[in-house]
Order: sequence, then structure tokens, then C-alpha cells
Amino acid sequence: MKATDLLEQQHRKVEAIFAKLEGDDAEQGDKQELLEELADDLAGHMTIEQELFYPAVREIDATLVAESLEEHALAELGLRRLLAARGEEPFKARVTALKELIQHHVKEEEEELFPEVEKAMDSDKLDELGERMEQRFEAVVEAGFKSVVPKGVVVASADGKPKRKRPAAKKASHARRKSAA
Repeated sequence: MKATDLLEQQHRKVEAIFAKLEGDDAEQGDKQELLEELADDLAGHMTIEQELFYPAVREIDATLVAESLEEHALAELGLRRLLAARGEEPFKARVTALKELIQHHVKEEEEELFPEVEKAMDSDKLDELGERMEQRFEAVVEAGFKSVVPKGVVVASADGKPKRKRPAAKKASHARRKSAA
């Protein structure tokens, strides 16, 4: 499958998951399952774009690739905040905010970047890239969101106030410095 077709297929799946998450008819357990599926799929999608697709197409449109990487960083933060949401109101707000960011990203890719890539790259090259991307995507989804997204991101606590989450190694280092002082 062409790399751009694979990415578009993944875009449609993520859009469908967002629609279900925004619906009022899903049970809490269903929403948690959908949220985990969304996290795994977005992690896999962003990974294959960052590791394989963007490096292969950077010369075609470096500006759009750079902007896409920034959007990925924001999406990662938004996804972490969504995963940490407690209560219906913060959950709904974070689903909407992340969905809107992803929609903007998808629109730029599909309307601007993908047509440029399809004009500039040979069809066989796009197919070969798509195969590698599909294999990597499957591996990331199987390993799960937490396997590829770095730790130590700022998330909001249940009361909505920012709270720094540190990796375990940094927590121990911080505790040692505090006790030494």
C-alpha cells in the first residue's frame, strides 16, 4: 500500500474513534477501551511519520514537515492530558481539543503535503515506504502507547492544576539531592 494511502486510512480510523469518544452513548468501560485504542493508534501513527515518512519526504516540503513535527509534540501532550483526565467535563474538553488539533494536522497533510509527495515520489518508492511503515506501525501498536511516548510530561491533576510527572530515575535523584541539603 502507498505510504500516503496508509496514513489516510489511519486518519479515518482515528476520526471514527474520536466520534465514538464524543458520543454520550458509550459506557465508561467502553470509553476507556476506546481511549487506549486511540492512544496506541496515535502513538503508532506519529512514530511511523516521524521515523520513516517525514525523513523520506523532508526535501519535498521541509516547512510542512517541521510544522507537522511541532503538531505531533502538541498532540502527544494533549493525549497525555486526555489520558490523565478525571471526570466527565475535563474528559470531554480534552477530547475536543485533541480532536481539533488532529483534524488541523490531517487537513494539512492530506490537502498540501500528500499531493506534493505523490507528485515527487515514484509509485514503487511510495509502496515500499508504505510497507515499512505498516510493519513499524503494527509493532508500535502491539507494544502500546507507553512504549514510545517519553515520560516526564506536564499533565493536569484532577483539580486542573499543572503537575510535573517525573520518570522514576529522576524522582530518586531529586529525593537524594533534597535529603543531602
